[in-house]
Amino acid sequence: MESNDADIHAHLATRLARLRAERGLTLDALAERAGVSRSMISLIERGKSSPTAAVLDRLAAGLGVTIASLFADDARADASPVARRAEQATWRDPETGYVRRNLSPPRHPSPIELVEVVLPAGTRVAYDTPGTRAVGISQQVWVLEGRLELTTGGVTHALDAGDCLAMRLDGPTAFRNPADVDARYLVALAADPAGRASHRGATP
Repeated sequence: MESNDADIHAHLATRLARLRAERGLTLDALAERAGVSRSMISLIERGKSSPTAAVLDRLAAGLGVTIASLFADDARADASPVARRAEQATWRDPETGYVRRNLSPPRHPSPIELVEVVLPAGTRVAYDTPGTRAVGISQQVWVLEGRLELTTGGVTHALDAGDCLAMRLDGPTAFRNPADVDARYLVALAADPAGRASHRGATP
């Protein structure tokens, strides 16, 4: 069965606390690195608050991981290379209503992450995460249905169904659906743990 909101919020709470502990970060230390208040992080880790996409991006930056990693489990060499649709974790942003689905097999080690996103008509998600991430990230966005305006590096790209944009996350990023129907798109991400990238972009 697909994850419901309660399941995914509980997973996020546990995953965030685990990643923070693995890095030896206190709540105050992560708050400083991520630009998110200590009280907000504490509420999220205790399952008392549902973070927005912008908050998730800041936390991911502070922890040195991608947003998709916050929804994943620890990699295992014996994990299945197949992710059935019914098993793929989904999450709805409480602020905009956009839905993201982690397509990649959970726990299976891979440098590539695939995410499917549905951005509701007329909505916009913007990211401006401060600081430097521990990993550099490249991504490609392929529009499957609808239209998408993606702003990166100060340039706005108008994308229609079938269009694909390659980008390096090295500045503020915004995703906007200008149409009166939902936009659905695929995002492929590849992280480079060997390098550091001072960027503020993200993947909704």
